[in-house]
Amino acid sequence: MSKPATQVIQGTSAERAPALLRQAALVVGASFFVALCARITIPLPFTPVPLTMQNFGVLLVGLLLGSRRGFAALALYLAEGAFGLPVFNPTGVGWIAQLLGPTGGYLLAYPFVAWVSGYLSERGSRSFVRYALASVAGEIVLFACGLAWLDVLTHSFKLAVQYGLAAFLFAEVVKVMAAAGIANRFSRSRV
Repeated sequence: MSKPATQVIQGTSAERAPALLRQAALVVGASFFVALCARITIPLPFTPVPLTMQNFGVLLVGLLLGSRRGFAALALYLAEGAFGLPVFNPTGVGWIAQLLGPTGGYLLAYPFVAWVSGYLSERGSRSFVRYALASVAGEIVLFACGLAWLDVLTHSFKLAVQYGLAAFLFAEVVKVMAAAGIANRFSRSRV
């Protein structure tokens, strides 16, 4: 004899609640992880854009949580910053002003960076190369948005590249490799 429909629905929702809470905790935790990464900041005297570990955090969140949860975590991160929580880099000019200042293009790109890197890492085999390529794709989105915003602010694409890309290339390669390595190691330990 089969169960009545109400028992099936109740059982299903009771089983889903812990899973939803776990997913929500992962998203909130990931947004806080990126906020912690933002605290590791090195101001550079020749550019208004500081060197931070935020990009590393964004990539790692996308690779580990996937496209949807990664996007949600970084959208939450931006909302936290927009509401005045101290989640952005501490050398910045302030919460809303950072979204409109030189780093605004990078910050606003974060949910999309996490989505792209997460989406590409979800497809195919889990390998360091896949994670590295997914991270590079995320970095392309990040720098396209960041440089476009700097171009608007400086009225010069040359200055935008000078301020927002040239000084960061080596550090970004290191961040991509580190995020790919951690994601690869984590995926192998879960198998």
